[in-house]
Amino acid sequence: MRRKAGLILLALAVFFAALSPLLRWYAFPRLAKVPANAYQDMVLEARNATLLDYGTMTARTVPKVTIVQTLKGNVEESERIERTAGRDVVVWDGLSYVQGPDGKMVSRIPERYIFDAHTQEPVHATGEMVDGTPVRREGLEFKWPFRTEKRDYEYFDAQARVTAPIHYKGTERFRGLEVYYFEQTIPWTQVPMPRTMPVAGITPETVARTGTTRWYTTVRKFWVEPVTGAPVYGEEIHQEELRGGTLLGDRDRVTAFAGHVKMREDYIEHTVDLVGANRTLVLLMTSYLPWGFLTLGVLLLALALYLEARGRRPAGPEPAPAAGAEPVTA
Repeated sequence: MRRKAGLILLALAVFFAALSPLLRWYAFPRLAKVPANAYQDMVLEARNATLLDYGTMTARTVPKVTIVQTLKGNVEESERIERTAGRDVVVWDGLSYVQGPDGKMVSRIPERYIFDAHTQEPVHATGEMVDGTPVRREGLEFKWPFRTEKRDYEYFDAQARVTAPIHYKGTERFRGLEVYYFEQTIPWTQVPMPRTMPVAGITPETVARTGTTRWYTTVRKFWVEPVTGAPVYGEEIHQEELRGGTLLGDRDRVTAFAGHVKMREDYIEHTVDLVGANRTLVLLMTSYLPWGFLTLGVLLLALALYLEARGRRPAGPEPAPAAGAEPVTA
């Protein structure tokens, strides 16, 4: 019985020891992915910001500018692209909607972001665009890969339609989570006018005829939870200007928007809770279960060897008859 139990324990030890690396290095890269039907929204605010009054074409300080960002998974489009791409694809239809303190629209910029569900690398397909203009993204946008590393990444800037390094600046604690801090600076760059302008009757084409151009710079900051690759907090020091042309009269430039954009507190709390829950699921596959299975395999192996050693122990000599005992006669 000991020999049979030892063999069973040995088989289980081999099974769990083999399952440990398989779960981490084979199953996790294939199972961990961004769902195609994900939906998320986020509200950011810039308080005491500078905003252009298009009625008078003068910049003024306003108490608050609100930016609402939404990302909605387009399952139908992701399935269409997957048929030719040969891999799991996520299509996010995004919208960045900016409104002034009076609730009126300042800008409205849609975009479509197509990426690999496992690695978050861009997938180039028909429909990839920013504000209706086709683009070819390189680098990340919105989300870092699972198991984010302490290094610089390439990050796509939707305003300038360019890819630039976003630099790893260090590891910090944020609301109880260990996060990696990344920062990107986009220098002053001429960018297109939004297709949807805040004043009725004005289009990018009519502005272009005046010779006025739009320029933009930003310092982009992200605090990323490295296990999930999800940003838990973000800020931007954002500036936009209109320069030159007859639209500004005799002025060289005027500020269209300037402000320190930050996530609203209720969305910070929601994001931290969501990322914390997803972090536990990822750690189950990358740390808790692999190490648990490996430890269990070692313990089962030790128990199997112990039982085998006991089964091989030789039996001792028969005890000698007690002194003075009478022989047994028939």
